[in-house]
Amino acid sequence: MIIVTGHVLTNAENRAAIEAECIAHSQRSRAEPGCLAHNVHADCEQPDRLVFVEKWQDRASLLTHFAVPESVAFVQAISRLSTERPVMDIYEATGIGPADLKDQASSS
Repeated sequence: MIIVTGHVLTNAENRAAIEAECIAHSQRSRAEPGCLAHNVHADCEQPDRLVFVEKWQDRASLLTHFAVPESVAFVQAISRLSTERPVMDIYEATGIGPADLKDQASSS
Protein backbone atom coordinates (compact mmCIF):
# COMPACT_ATOMS: atom_id res chain seq x y z
CA MET A 1 0.00 0.00 0.00
CA ILE A 2 1.14 3.54 -0.71
CA ILE A 3 0.23 6.29 1.77
CA VAL A 4 0.34 9.93 0.77
CA THR A 5 0.13 12.73 3.31
CA GLY A 6 0.34 16.42 2.65
CA HIS A 7 -0.98 19.81 3.49
CA VAL A 8 -1.87 23.17 2.03
CA LEU A 9 -2.17 26.50 3.86
CA THR A 10 -5.15 28.79 3.42
CA ASN A 11 -6.25 32.18 4.72
CA ALA A 12 -9.54 34.05 5.01
CA GLU A 13 -9.37 35.24 1.41
CA ASN A 14 -8.70 31.90 -0.25
CA ARG A 15 -10.09 29.29 2.13
CA ALA A 16 -13.41 28.75 0.36
CA ALA A 17 -11.73 28.37 -3.04
CA ILE A 18 -9.07 25.96 -1.73
CA GLU A 19 -11.63 23.91 0.21
CA ALA A 20 -13.78 23.58 -2.90
CA GLU A 21 -10.77 22.44 -4.96
CA CYS A 22 -9.67 19.97 -2.25
CA ILE A 23 -13.11 18.43 -1.76
CA ALA A 24 -13.70 18.06 -5.51
CA HIS A 25 -10.24 16.50 -5.94
CA SER A 26 -10.77 14.02 -3.10
CA GLN A 27 -14.20 12.99 -4.39
CA ARG A 28 -12.88 12.56 -7.93
CA SER A 29 -9.80 10.65 -6.75
CA ARG A 30 -11.84 8.15 -4.70
CA ALA A 31 -13.44 6.99 -7.96
CA GLU A 32 -10.07 6.12 -9.53
CA PRO A 33 -8.88 2.51 -9.75
CA GLY A 34 -6.56 1.61 -6.87
CA CYS A 35 -7.67 4.46 -4.59
CA LEU A 36 -8.42 3.02 -1.16
CA ALA A 37 -8.97 6.38 0.58
CA HIS A 38 -8.55 10.06 -0.29
CA ASN A 39 -9.63 12.71 2.21
CA VAL A 40 -8.91 16.28 3.24
CA HIS A 41 -9.16 17.43 6.87
CA ALA A 42 -8.83 20.70 8.77
CA ASP A 43 -5.99 20.75 11.30
CA CYS A 44 -7.55 21.39 14.73
CA GLU A 45 -4.42 23.15 16.00
CA GLN A 46 -3.84 25.25 12.88
CA PRO A 47 -7.23 25.77 11.21
CA ASP A 48 -5.75 27.34 8.06
CA ARG A 49 -3.87 24.09 7.39
CA LEU A 50 -5.77 21.51 5.33
CA VAL A 51 -4.31 18.00 5.58
CA PHE A 52 -4.54 15.23 3.00
CA VAL A 53 -4.46 11.52 3.80
CA GLU A 54 -4.52 9.14 0.85
CA LYS A 55 -4.15 5.38 0.56
CA TRP A 56 -3.38 3.74 -2.78
CA GLN A 57 -3.30 0.06 -3.64
CA ASP A 58 0.13 0.29 -5.30
CA ARG A 59 2.63 2.56 -7.03
CA ALA A 60 1.07 2.04 -10.44
CA SER A 61 -2.30 3.34 -9.18
CA LEU A 62 -0.66 6.41 -7.66
CA LEU A 63 1.39 7.13 -10.78
CA THR A 64 -1.76 6.86 -12.88
CA HIS A 65 -3.49 9.27 -10.47
CA PHE A 66 -0.65 11.79 -10.80
CA ALA A 67 -0.99 11.66 -14.61
CA VAL A 68 -4.74 12.35 -14.67
CA PRO A 69 -5.22 15.85 -16.18
CA GLU A 70 -7.55 16.82 -13.32
CA SER A 71 -4.84 15.96 -10.78
CA VAL A 72 -2.33 18.15 -12.61
CA ALA A 73 -4.87 20.99 -12.74
CA PHE A 74 -5.60 20.54 -9.01
CA VAL A 75 -1.93 20.89 -8.06
CA GLN A 76 -1.64 24.01 -10.20
CA ALA A 77 -4.79 25.55 -8.68
CA ILE A 78 -3.85 25.00 -5.04
CA SER A 79 -0.28 26.09 -5.69
CA ARG A 80 -1.65 29.43 -6.92
CA LEU A 81 -4.12 29.76 -4.03
CA SER A 82 -2.00 28.51 -1.13
CA THR A 83 -0.19 30.96 1.12
CA GLU A 84 2.86 28.64 1.05
CA ARG A 85 4.06 25.87 -1.21
CA PRO A 86 1.94 22.72 -0.70
CA VAL A 87 3.71 19.79 0.98
CA MET A 88 3.45 16.11 0.04
CA ASP A 89 5.09 13.00 1.54
CA ILE A 90 4.78 9.49 0.07
CA TYR A 91 5.32 6.24 1.98
CA GLU A 92 5.27 2.58 1.09
CA ALA A 93 3.54 0.75 3.94
CA THR A 94 2.51 -2.66 5.12
CA GLY A 95 -0.58 -2.77 7.27
CA ILE A 96 -0.43 -4.30 10.72
CA GLY A 97 -3.22 -4.77 13.21
CA PRO A 98 -3.32 -3.99 16.94
CA ALA A 99 -2.86 -7.69 17.71
CA ASP A 100 0.45 -7.62 15.81
CA LEU A 101 1.68 -4.83 18.08
CA LYS A 102 0.54 -6.70 21.17
CA ASP A 103 2.39 -9.83 20.05
CA GLN A 104 5.59 -7.83 19.51
CA ALA A 105 5.33 -6.10 22.88
CA SER A 106 4.87 -9.37 24.77
CA SER A 107 7.88 -11.01 23.08
CA SER A 108 10.25 -8.16 24.05
